[in-house]
Amino acid sequence: MSGNVILEVRDMIVSFSARRAGRKYRVQAVDGVSLSLAEGEVLGIVGESGCGKTTLGRALVGLVQPDSGNFNLKGTEMIGARGSGLREMRLSVRMVFQDPNASLNPRRAIGDSVAEAADISGFFKNRAERSAAIAATLTAVGLNPSFAARYPYELSGGQRQRVGIARAILPTPCIIVADEPVSALDVSVQAQVLNLMMDLRDQLRLSMLFISHDLGVIGQISSRVAVMYMGRIVEQAGTRTVLDHPLHPYTRALVAAIPKPDPSKRIQGAIEMGEPPSLFTRPHGCAYAPRCPMASDRCLVDVPQLRFVGADGRTIACHNV
Repeated sequence: MSGNVILEVRDMIVSFSARRAGRKYRVQAVDGVSLSLAEGEVLGIVGESGCGKTTLGRALVGLVQPDSGNFNLKGTEMIGARGSGLREMRLSVRMVFQDPNASLNPRRAIGDSVAEAADISGFFKNRAERSAAIAATLTAVGLNPSFAARYPYELSGGQRQRVGIARAILPTPCIIVADEPVSALDVSVQAQVLNLMMDLRDQLRLSMLFISHDLGVIGQISSRVAVMYMGRIVEQAGTRTVLDHPLHPYTRALVAAIPKPDPSKRIQGAIEMGEPPSLFTRPHGCAYAPRCPMASDRCLVDVPQLRFVGADGRTIACHNV
């Protein structure tokens, strides 16, 4: 990983209260996650639905409060931040949400949505500066400045997602957390939005945490990948390393599921066994053991910790690799 580290997360835990069959539970959605992000880097977070990747992203923008751990942003600890520290975090780390329909207020004009964070922080000196900034931001995401007076129902899905991106970059943050930003879009529009995000990364010198269940999309945009399973990171390495030579059995299963025109190039021996366990009944040892073809007796009782494998900086949480 090159460049200065601007985001460092250590042992973050996020849990929620839940009720099942009349009993109260404390469910850990994020279970001891550690990661770092460098300036200008795109780190992909990949995993099945329910693995905790969205909760992790929401914790990093302050939408949910972690139970414990360390979250260091540009040298400042952010967990428990209040007042000016919390405002700084919310301006520095911004989120692009998955569903552009649900993330925009249908009663608010596009220009007002784009400028909302800047308005709250008192960023503009006057109305003329505000109007100019909105126009410039809409232009930067490929929309006509006249869209500022429109409403979400007047835009297509791709245009609404561009508005969501515009809202995230005004005022300019240092980190964008993109939560499945193209999963609700047509394939042709997906490519346009991904290209836009990469262009903005270069122009604005942004770092990104790109959350997706689609390894094909992750392969296009990220330089490193962290694979999550039931709230934990199980493998982390450079994108090409993960896609071409996955080591963890779960990563191998994800990569094997990517459609390939040549069946002979599919990864052998990476078949997922059964359904993922419930967060209410988390296995005592490795969470992936009930589905893993490589599981041993140790896997059933001992939780594997991330360790370095090889000389390329890859980390993996598996007893048998």
